[in-house]
Amino acid sequence: MTGKRTWPPGETVSFSNYEARHFLWEVSDDGRVGTLTLNNPERKNPLTFESYAELRDLFLALKQASDIRAVVLTGAAGNFCSGGDVFDIIEPLTHMRMPELLAFTRMTGDVVRAMRKCPQQIIAAVDGICAGAGAILAMSSDLRLATPEAKTAFLFTRVGLAGADMGACGILPRIIGQGRAAELLYTGRFMSAGEGERWGFYNALHPQAELLGEAQALARAIADGPWFAHGMTKTMLNQEWAMGIDELIEAEAQAQAVCMATQDFRRAFEAFASKRQPVFAGN
Repeated sequence: MTGKRTWPPGETVSFSNYEARHFLWEVSDDGRVGTLTLNNPERKNPLTFESYAELRDLFLALKQASDIRAVVLTGAAGNFCSGGDVFDIIEPLTHMRMPELLAFTRMTGDVVRAMRKCPQQIIAAVDGICAGAGAILAMSSDLRLATPEAKTAFLFTRVGLAGADMGACGILPRIIGQGRAAELLYTGRFMSAGEGERWGFYNALHPQAELLGEAQALARAIADGPWFAHGMTKTMLNQEWAMGIDELIEAEAQAQAVCMATQDFRRAFEAFASKRQPVFAGN
């Protein structure tokens, strides 16, 4: 199976045997948690044209997943991602004309769209360098864990570009606040892990040896929960950015009513009444 396949509406697909070409993809024994590892450690796991495209295709295709309920996104060998590869991406971009440049920037933005719209919760596990497009991948995840050694920077201004890249000017202020986001986007400086945790960019810090396990445990807790309802929460977190108070309250009323119509809601009640843990089935 590859991320290039197009699935017809309504078809569900197992991703336990997904064959990644530009990163590592591993799935837990029960198929519920996928771990995606950016894997070019000699160059601190940069992105290429091809890996951008495969990330986009995979997260788009996960809408049809019959098994994966949460995804851990990490990098190999002590670094998360150093951003766009200097020689595979940056240098070729300097020779492109506007139509090609716009096609590229739209494609990179599509990665963020796909991450935000896939129903699975994405947990970024960040160690070492998390820079440029790597910082965007972490920002676009639903939850972020890091090591105390993590260094995060939105480096675009350092190469003569705007901080407005892949949604950063819209998304980052919603996570850490307008003033802090503006500082990082204007200066391109590295945010320390401690700053990231204090500012709400990172949900928690863990020692390097424990980071991946903690991220997978968090993903497991989400995957074992009411994952249809979790998907609804993710949808509403995204949609309500542009709503007024009346609209968002009504939207949440409708969303919660849909969740109340699922069997998972009944399963939770019956488990509570029987003093046992609920087993959610996503319907």
